[in-house]
Amino acid sequence: MSEETKPKWANPEPQIHHAIARWAASCAERALHIFEEQRPGDDRPRAAIAAVRAWERGELAMTACRTAAFAAHAAARDAGEAGAVAAVAAARAAGQACAVAHMFDHSPHAATYAAKAFGLYGDGKVDRETERAWQWENLAPELRPVGFPKGL
Repeated sequence: MSEETKPKWANPEPQIHHAIARWAASCAERALHIFEEQRPGDDRPRAAIAAVRAWERGELAMTACRTAAFAAHAAARDAGEAGAVAAVAAARAAGQACAVAHMFDHSPHAATYAAKAFGLYGDGKVDRETERAWQWENLAPELRPVGFPKGL
């Protein structure tokens, strides 16, 4: 199928899909400590990141990643009920990163939620803009239109 006839929603070639999944997982993983500090004992976001990494290595089916992504989003809802807003964003980052196994276009959402988590966390070490700059620098230039469809 040529690029002209490929549906807009179709995933890219496996090499590109896997590269964008690794980047999304890295973005989410950087914010994971925010969730774990606010919601100790809830390993669903961490499990989602591990799942997408296993998928990328060919060790896990995409359907298992979808289940793990849903679980991370459930963790986000639970954190929201507890008023832990930075933890919500960090868990959403993990859920979106894991969902990249299903559709590559979840990757920008993983990065955006991770940066939001840092912005809400407010520990003074990393802010939203610093995190976005890290994300940009750590994504191959040819993949930036996927990870940052609207630019930096």
